[in-house]
Amino acid sequence: MRADTTGEFITLARVVKTQGRRGEVAAQVHSDVPERFAAGMKLFALPKAQELNAENTRRELEVEDLWPHKDLLVLKFRGVDSISDAEALVGAELQVPIAERAVLEPGWNYVSDLVGCLVLDRSREIGRIEDVQFGAGEAPLLIIANAAGEKFEVPFAEAYLEGIDVKRRQVRVNLPEGLLEINAPLTAEEKREQQGFEGVRLKPHRKGSEK
Repeated sequence: MRADTTGEFITLARVVKTQGRRGEVAAQVHSDVPERFAAGMKLFALPKAQELNAENTRRELEVEDLWPHKDLLVLKFRGVDSISDAEALVGAELQVPIAERAVLEPGWNYVSDLVGCLVLDRSREIGRIEDVQFGAGEAPLLIIANAAGEKFEVPFAEAYLEGIDVKRRQVRVNLPEGLLEINAPLTAEEKREQQGFEGVRLKPHRKGSEK
C-alpha cells in the first residue's frame, strides 16, 4: 500500500473498516513496536489515494480509546462519534511525522527505508521493493517489481536475509532455488488450472517494523 511519498510521515496502520456504532474503526497495524499506540496520542489520517486531492489532505486525530480485536486494532478517535464519521476514514493511512518514529532494536528496519531498495539474490538483481505487506503468514512479504514489470513476493525472513544497506539502498538475500518462480504472478492458463484450489503460504520467522 502506498503511503506518503514526501518522506515527512510514516504509516503506522491502515483503516480497513468501521467497527461499532460510536465511530470506532478497525485498523491493520504496520508496526511491531510494542505499545506503539496509546490513548491521547495524535495520528494523521491520509485518505486513500483515489480520494486525495488539494482539499483532502491529512486530518489530525486524537486517540480516545483503543483495544485489540482479532488481528486488528480498534481505535476510537475523539470527535468521530458515528458510523458515517467512521466511514470517511476507511482506507486511510494512519501516520505520524517521521521525526516521531520509534527507536528500533538492532536488526530491525523501517518499511519506509526498505521501499525503493534494490533486492539482490546473491549477485542477481531481482528488482526494487514496491511495498511490504503484513498479515499473510508469520513474515511480512516484500513486493518486488523488476524493469519488465514482473512482480514477486518474497518473505522478509532471517532465513533468507544476508544484509541490508540502507545508505546504498540495497537488500541482499539468498533465496532457495525456485522460490521466485513459485511467487511470480500466475499466467491465465495457470489461474484456470488452479481454480477451486487454495494456495499454500510459506511461514518463516517474522521480521519487520513500522512503515
